[in-house]
Amino acid sequence: MPRFDLPLAELEQYSPVVREPADFDDFWSSTIAEARRQDAPPEVVPADTSLRLLEVFDVTFPGFAGEPVKAWLTRPAGVEGPLPAVVEFNGYGGGRGLPGERLGWAAAGYVHLFMDTRGQGSMWGSGGQTPDPHGSGPASAGFMTRGIQDPATYYYRRVFTDAVRAVDAVRSLPGVDADRVSVCGGSQGGGIALAAGALSDGLVAVMPDVPFLCHFERSVGLTDSDPYQEVVRYLAVHRGAGERVFETLSYFDGANMAKRADASALFSVALMDTVCPPSTVYAAYNRYAGPKQIEVYTHNNHEGGQAYQWAAQARFLADLL
Repeated sequence: MPRFDLPLAELEQYSPVVREPADFDDFWSSTIAEARRQDAPPEVVPADTSLRLLEVFDVTFPGFAGEPVKAWLTRPAGVEGPLPAVVEFNGYGGGRGLPGERLGWAAAGYVHLFMDTRGQGSMWGSGGQTPDPHGSGPASAGFMTRGIQDPATYYYRRVFTDAVRAVDAVRSLPGVDADRVSVCGGSQGGGIALAAGALSDGLVAVMPDVPFLCHFERSVGLTDSDPYQEVVRYLAVHRGAGERVFETLSYFDGANMAKRADASALFSVALMDTVCPPSTVYAAYNRYAGPKQIEVYTHNNHEGGQAYQWAAQARFLADLL
């Protein structure tokens, strides 16, 4: 795929006007406060693995509306801590998988919490175990348009709340340094990490890798790839619903989240990314409120840097800590 978006020099200056609702902060502060009122300690059970140098635990914590969300917690064996922690969010359609599938952060000396994404886990990988017990109005196939008629019912209101509660949960666990918690994720996980960075206080770092869920009005009109095309298919049927749809999406836009996040950030972008176009990543990056840097992969599509980016994240976080 040839480059289809703006040249890099223009991307570095790209700072568009992004739709932002007047009650954005009130919407999210009340949403998170309501979720925290339904608090309960995380349930932590040892997982059955063959690992000897790392310990894995099956974690269940209360997310949106107090509903149970699953996660894997992985940490170095025999180390009491307190250790810094990394909370990771998954890409679109994947689940938390099997215990011991993601070992890098724990092998580097961190407590690693990998959150299941509610309702997902059946498109690729090894599956998920967290249901989303909420219906929605008319929607196209996938998750992007579930409940899109109203921000209060939109699917990602629940997911972003789960992400904040995942940060809360890991901070409450023994052996974790609550003042040294970071968040990361790729694609959808990057968009969720931006939201967690905006809606959680006192994080050390936010590391969105080729983030999804940014600058919706440009993304939906620019790329012909899913998942953004789910919104296109919805609007192609529900003619005239565009204003309402994009008003809902503005409450969840990573560009609006970015301007509210102040932890040190390491982004990544791929200049040939047809899933999350580079300009939509830069729309969030250029609005990011805290110290920031970005890794640019000039000849990559949505795979971005993969292991190269994880190595960059590990160096970045080690330098911060």
